[in-house]
Amino acid sequence: MIENRLTIMEAIARKKAVSARYNGGEMILAPHLLFERRGDLFVSALNLSKVRRADDECQLGQFKLEGLAMMALTDVTFEPLATFQQAAPRSDDTMIFAI
Repeated sequence: MIENRLTIMEAIARKKAVSARYNGGEMILAPHLLFERRGDLFVSALNLSKVRRADDECQLGQFKLEGLAMMALTDVTFEPLATFQQAAPRSDDTMIFAI
């Protein structure tokens, strides 16, 4: 768990994507924000693996850090979403680290 947290923090700081398994599927995530909700760590990230229609607006998903397995930093860099705001998603969440 600590290793995943450090990997996410490095990815956010360097604007690098991470590869991970989540709910049995492999993903490439562009993490924007690490936050705590009720004692659990979550990451707000853009799923770069998700196929989107041309008219779909990119949105950040929320992934429980505990559910991310086999996480590794990649060489893929990303630009933060223009709509991203450095704030925890809910008023009772605690922001830990953000782009």
